[in-house]
Amino acid sequence: MTPTDPAAGLVPAPRRLVHGQGAYALDARTPLGAAPGAEGVARWLRATVGAATGLPLAEGAGGVELALDETLAPEAYRLVVDAGTGVRITGGTAAGLFRGAQTFRQLLGPDAFRRAPIAPGRAWDLPAVAVEDEPRFSWRGLMLDVSRHFLPKDDVLRYLDLLAAHKLNVFHFHLTDDQGWRIEIKRYPRLTETGAWRSRTKYGHRASDLWDETPYGGYYTQDDIREIVAYAAERHIRVVPEIDLPGHAQAAISAYPELGNTDVIDTTTLSVWDTWGVNPNVLAPTDNTLRFFEGVFEEVLELFPAETSPFVHVGGDECPKDQWKASPAAQARIAELGLKDEDGLQSWFIRHFDAWLTERGRRLIGWDEILEGGLPDGAAVSSWRGYAGGVAAARSGHDVVMCPEQQVYLDHRQDGGSDEPMPIGYVRTLEDVYRFEPVPPELSEEAARHVLGTQANVWTEVMQNRSRVDYQVFPRLAAFAEVAWSHLPAPADRDFAAFEDRMTAHYARLDALGVDYRRPGGPLPWQRRPGVLGRPIEGAPPVV
Repeated sequence: MTPTDPAAGLVPAPRRLVHGQGAYALDARTPLGAAPGAEGVARWLRATVGAATGLPLAEGAGGVELALDETLAPEAYRLVVDAGTGVRITGGTAAGLFRGAQTFRQLLGPDAFRRAPIAPGRAWDLPAVAVEDEPRFSWRGLMLDVSRHFLPKDDVLRYLDLLAAHKLNVFHFHLTDDQGWRIEIKRYPRLTETGAWRSRTKYGHRASDLWDETPYGGYYTQDDIREIVAYAAERHIRVVPEIDLPGHAQAAISAYPELGNTDVIDTTTLSVWDTWGVNPNVLAPTDNTLRFFEGVFEEVLELFPAETSPFVHVGGDECPKDQWKASPAAQARIAELGLKDEDGLQSWFIRHFDAWLTERGRRLIGWDEILEGGLPDGAAVSSWRGYAGGVAAARSGHDVVMCPEQQVYLDHRQDGGSDEPMPIGYVRTLEDVYRFEPVPPELSEEAARHVLGTQANVWTEVMQNRSRVDYQVFPRLAAFAEVAWSHLPAPADRDFAAFEDRMTAHYARLDALGVDYRRPGGPLPWQRRPGVLGRPIEGAPPVV
């Protein structure tokens, strides 16, 4: 392979790639044919590659052929470029075919990632190759927090395109938190009228003495959500909505004060939280609270159909028990239910919504705190506090998504240098992410089968806009995508130098896509945030 060969820079790395002789040239006469079941991928290719190249890719036989092959695994694909006859992409399903189309786009070079041709009439040569590929994990995701800082709908759609370009297939949509409620619920309009807006915002880490005094907020209408879900489905990405309970609830309580523990705090004085950290204001364990959130979830399930969103995330993390301990009503509920303690009360919340979602054909997933007090049989766990929660869950027969903050929290700083913008938490470099292993070695073969896959998490306390999100997420998401997709050796045996070489080509793709990634040499001058306090302490407690 030569450095100018696009096949030398495929990210994530395919399972098998064989080079042929010569190249196949695409031009204005090249047809694009779609067999039954491949029509959606053909539309996507015409809309993206067609726009970038200026080629019509008119319907017809020969040239580029798309087809399904049921002998392949669901997300597997086979791509063959023959210098004499053209291109054939086959997939086990439309999702597999779509993954193959992403590889086809990479083979065309970085200009195929632009929105319009920069050199009309140029030649588009595809190197002769045969690629056989399939993912290691069925869950390859990114969690994006839009509660701390809101990303407008178009920015979310853009991130779905970036996930698709890296063969990721799960978008975990963190829609509610103390700092903002971001999804319209028609029966409870104050959730967005009041709960989506805060009067000011902490600037930097919560220990910073800086504030942005500009009122801040935003939310997605139900039609926005429908558009996002449909856009994701066209890219074969599942959306996992998260409605956080019973903690991380101050935005909801500020809108509907009766949801809080009114016998220990005057909840009518609460507003949407303007700073970061773990908030003490949690939901009251009342029947009214259950009915309220059942109403929320009824609308959520309508917006996120089961075929594209089989999992619903309920949070369940960082729920301080102090108010429940002080609340006579909460203590009476513990006694009434025959629970051991406040951990049991949190488990009661989770069990209720697990049963409620199960009755409606969905699966509950939550952060690993939902293990405390007992977990329903069908619930799945997002293991964020290291590997321990995931190991315990898998050994007890629960499905697990591995997302330990020490490895794949992309809000954490990428370097120990003083010029990193608002540095938070652990130093996790591109190489650190590349050497992340989602399956703990201590799991038995049977328990390891409960590891559905992995996801990277992006919490946006110090990410005020799309550019800041880009800086934290990229290029590390490319390394993560290879870990999630490719069948890599053990971490110590991974060839990071070869990955860095392939990233040379991939940086050009990110440039074409307009991604404000962190350069290998460090932040550009305008990406720095001098004088804004972060928490650059290696090994510091989590900041969520």
